[in-house]
Amino acid sequence: MFSKEIGNKGILIAAIILLLWFAVFGFALFQPLDLLGFWALPLILLLTELFTGVFITAHDSIHGVVYPANKKINQFIGVLCSSLFAFNSYERMYNNHHAHHINTLGDDDPDFHHSRKFLPWFYSFIRHYIGWKQFLFTAIFFNLMMFVLKIDVANLLLFYVLPMCLSTVQLFYFGTYQPHSDIHNNIHKSGTQNKNHLWAFVSCFFFGYHYEHHDNPSVPWWRMYKTK
Repeated sequence: MFSKEIGNKGILIAAIILLLWFAVFGFALFQPLDLLGFWALPLILLLTELFTGVFITAHDSIHGVVYPANKKINQFIGVLCSSLFAFNSYERMYNNHHAHHINTLGDDDPDFHHSRKFLPWFYSFIRHYIGWKQFLFTAIFFNLMMFVLKIDVANLLLFYVLPMCLSTVQLFYFGTYQPHSDIHNNIHKSGTQNKNHLWAFVSCFFFGYHYEHHDNPSVPWWRMYKTK
């Protein structure tokens, strides 16, 4: 039903997010920190949001809604976005996320931890998505940027490592922990944010409307507010 309505909009929105990420990331890396001063903080926050947008685009690819007209292009965007986010494995993300939808909060749900406590759950969440390959590839990329492109290590820490870490916490808290930490006696075992489209967008690209996502997984993030 939604694939016809999505048309080319999904891939255009994905392209905008990617272009913004590349532009802001490239700008931030080459700016002397002493010249940026206070503006380093807004750049970190903006990059955190853009990293989240890149991850959510990979998530939409998993559901086939970045470009429903062409599965190969849809998957290519997903692989690209997952790789940009700490070299995550698109295949692992795909399998884990569908397992979460099929058996939400069950024993086979990789996104759930039965303690329902933040830190053990967060550790379990990270362990299911990040392995030694991600650390290795990220370290290689970090060193290439530092020694080949001569980017200052402080810029890499502030505008690459830090936003990616903050985005990971953001995605986990608003997209997994908050909607599933309480017991919800509904068909999707999921909670949802109160209706506030601005906050829902800023906090996690509408992914906090989590019951709605489980109820309508074929709806892309940029249309989720219409299901609320």
